[in-house]
Amino acid sequence: MTPTPKFIGLSPIILSVLLVVVSGVVSQDFNTMPILVSLLLSSAYAFSLNPQSNKLNIAQKIDIFCVSAGNKNIILLAIIFLLAGAFYSLTIEIGARDATVNWALQYIPSQFLLPGLFIISSFIAFSMGTSMGTIMAITPVGIGLADSLSFSAPLAAGIVIGGAMFGDNLSFVSDTTIAATKTQGVKLIDKFKANILIVTPAAAVTILLLLLIDIPDTSNITLHTYNLWLVIPYFLVIFAALIGLNVMAVLGLGILSASLIGLIKGQFDIEGLLSTLQTGMGWMQNLAIIALTIGGIIGLMRAYGGMEWLMQTLTKRIRSKKSAEFSIASLASCMDIATSNNTIAIVSSGTIAKEISTKYNVDPRRSASILDIFSCGFQGLVPYGGQLLTAAVMCNVSPVALIKYCWYPALILVFGVLAIASGLPKFKSLDDKSKRI
Repeated sequence: MTPTPKFIGLSPIILSVLLVVVSGVVSQDFNTMPILVSLLLSSAYAFSLNPQSNKLNIAQKIDIFCVSAGNKNIILLAIIFLLAGAFYSLTIEIGARDATVNWALQYIPSQFLLPGLFIISSFIAFSMGTSMGTIMAITPVGIGLADSLSFSAPLAAGIVIGGAMFGDNLSFVSDTTIAATKTQGVKLIDKFKANILIVTPAAAVTILLLLLIDIPDTSNITLHTYNLWLVIPYFLVIFAALIGLNVMAVLGLGILSASLIGLIKGQFDIEGLLSTLQTGMGWMQNLAIIALTIGGIIGLMRAYGGMEWLMQTLTKRIRSKKSAEFSIASLASCMDIATSNNTIAIVSSGTIAKEISTKYNVDPRRSASILDIFSCGFQGLVPYGGQLLTAAVMCNVSPVALIKYCWYPALILVFGVLAIASGLPKFKSLDDKSKRI
């Protein structure tokens, strides 16, 4: 029986958001309330609710929570998160990240140094699938360049943040890409094709703006040697994803190649390899549990009529595909602003976005792209998000001071709106086979 639409049914996720936001405002630190803790508190609150039309006992509520958390797509998402963490950890351990940075720096002409910093950050994020990892890796490089050449360190950090968000948004192994494609039921390559047509103009404008900035002589830059063999795992991941391999196979190939390189070059033994794999998966365990918890909460909200109420509220003014797409964009944006985590924003809004896209015949490639673009754009602008906080700590400035230099995240929001308003890019219809991931 379909539950009666009720706003109260939506209150568990609202409570979770309020716990994070209010605690952050009061303490002036948005890390005060961990997101997983807020979700667990919201889960406890959700168990205290009941639909008016069909009372449920605690055993029935637990069953709904567990079945929803154990949805095959959410379980697969959690496993993929763990594999992505293992790949990231391995590439750091074997030195692939540093080798890639030094390899790229060898080929950047001095007049293209700032655009080059953006491009390097983009490539690293695209290869690793993590904006946070890229910011942690490349921001020190950017600050070092700023110190050597006497230009603004916050500008360097803003460039790195922009490149990190560009690469992360397009990456085949990014948790945001994985979440967007899995919730919308499309292939990695399909979402990539949709995204690149929208975000490339934003990246091009960013590069043009960076070319207009004059910098001093670059002779003080120190170049380090690199081993090109260490970059192979990144190239293999990109190639495997481009030819359409399943994301599990893509990550598996990346993990295998990085493991073999590390063993052959003696950077770790079997015991060290296993420890590195565990370390990387440990980094993602929190995110995997968050995905499961959100799945359970959404199941209860659906049983209480909250999801029906939200669907009705979001869709009552929808008259076309275009307004449906703007609704999806608004949902992703609001969730990211509230949670300051673009992956969680996508996971939280993905189910509703899928229902809207199905009901109003929105191409799932576009809905996946919209989810990722708008959550990514705001994630690169909110001063209490991990990206700006991390870069600000390295620059020893307030994260608010970085916002004016985060040109790319602002531009992708502009081009995202233009893409929805214009209905571009357009795609041929997906057949049943191409819809499978």
